[in-house]
Amino acid sequence: MGQPVVHFEIVGTDGDKLKSYYSELFGWEIDSDNQMKYGVIAREGNTNSEGVGIGGGVTGAPEGYTGHVTFYVEVPDAEAALAQAESLGGSRMMGPDEVMEGLVIGLFNDPEGHTIGVIQSAS
Repeated sequence: MGQPVVHFEIVGTDGDKLKSYYSELFGWEIDSDNQMKYGVIAREGNTNSEGVGIGGGVTGAPEGYTGHVTFYVEVPDAEAALAQAESLGGSRMMGPDEVMEGLVIGLFNDPEGHTIGVIQSAS
């Protein structure tokens, strides 16, 4: 069995504008009431009639970075996944880093330069 996609992310130069755009376009309720001002789109309320859907986030990029659109795959070990991505021809972009308590993520670019994320499972 493969590892699941559990989160998507849209990062750009004007996070507030992107939050407004996607909220209006898709009816997403985006909650940015957190220390990082990261716009969280909860899975609940964003599913189809069969209950299929994932949560995500919209935010601004750090100074000098134009951003990315990506998805995150849940893995048992973020470091191992990043190392394997590199061994298969990808390149590590960041991490693994604990971005908040219990949330370890990493980003890599695949061999064609697409940004993909990994989230370390809690168990």
